Amino acid sequence: MAILCLADNLNNLKKRLSRIIVAYTYNNKPIFASDLKAVGAMAVLLKDALKPNLVQSIEGVPAFIHGGPFANIAHGTNSLISTKIALKLADYVVTEAGFGYELGAEKFFNIVCRTGNLKPDAVVVLVSIKALKRHGNGDVKKGISNLEKHLENISLYGVPLIVAINHFVDDTDEEMKIVEDFCKSKDIPVAVADVCDQGGEGGIELAGKLVSLIHNNSSKFHYLYDINAPVKEKIETIAKKMYGADRVVYTVTAEQDVKLCEELGLDKLPICIAKTQFSLTDDSKRLGRPKGFKITVREIKFSAGAGFLVPMTGKITTMPGLPAKPISENIDIDDKGNIYGLY
Repeated sequence: MAILCLADNLNNLKKRLSRIIVAYTYNNKPIFASDLKAVGAMAVLLKDALKPNLVQSIEGVPAFIHGGPFANIAHGTNSLISTKIALKLADYVVTEAGFGYELGAEKFFNIVCRTGNLKPDAVVVLVSIKALKRHGNGDVKKGISNLEKHLENISLYGVPLIVAINHFVDDTDEEMKIVEDFCKSKDIPVAVADVCDQGGEGGIELAGKLVSLIHNNSSKFHYLYDINAPVKEKIETIAKKMYGADRVVYTVTAEQDVKLCEELGLDKLPICIAKTQFSLTDDSKRLGRPKGFKITVREIKFSAGAGFLVPMTGKITTMPGLPAKPISENIDIDDKGNIYGLY
């Protein structure tokens, strides 16, 4: 999925597929997909998947739905192809960078923008009262510290920002005012997006303020780290500046991986840290804005095809979990060919 979303044409896709490391020799030399002569077959399987899907909302707004790499284990945004096509067709293009700013947006800026030579004009930080309550143990005011950290993170990239409060029917006026007053105290524009109840009409205020922000402020976008810096330096820059960690510790396996990626010439790739989306730390139970914590790197996976290194932190896994009772348990077929449980 990450390879598909970072390729900008068929030839580039094939180059990325050829770089996939599928195994190692007994001498610890990488075996690439190209060595197995598998690139052509994989490209044929993906030739139609490479084409973006043009859809429309129930209000007739055009949108590309293309790709879905998770931001906790990959780079977390739609395909580069769909973004570039959209930029040619529309005056304004909005794309989603999944999960918190320290995950999706960091990776969008340092991986996707670097790969696609994109320059964002503005950032919309989507906030919900429910999320702030969770980070404040039921108290919106306490949860504001989490939002504050995300806003500080954005300032490191030189891109203008606006806070959008995603309003739901259970949110009270008092709770909304807490967030609005906080943003105003920081001289940050804020708008209420009541799209859940009002659809597109509920986003008019946000759209107007966003357009005004873009035209009245110049983006001075820059990357967080030098791509040529040592692997550990890049990891620690992200951990300390984006997460607020005091330090990064590495297991013996991770230390060996750092040396190996240097030997393989992969050390100049950008970093895509795999981390829980529920916390600024690598512990999903530490909410709010924790301080005085460390980030533990267990190992580093080489996503050579996608073009980035993936330090695995905490207890994060790359395989999405199933529910206690997956839907597949209800699916069956009888001796007459009738299928049950699909719908």
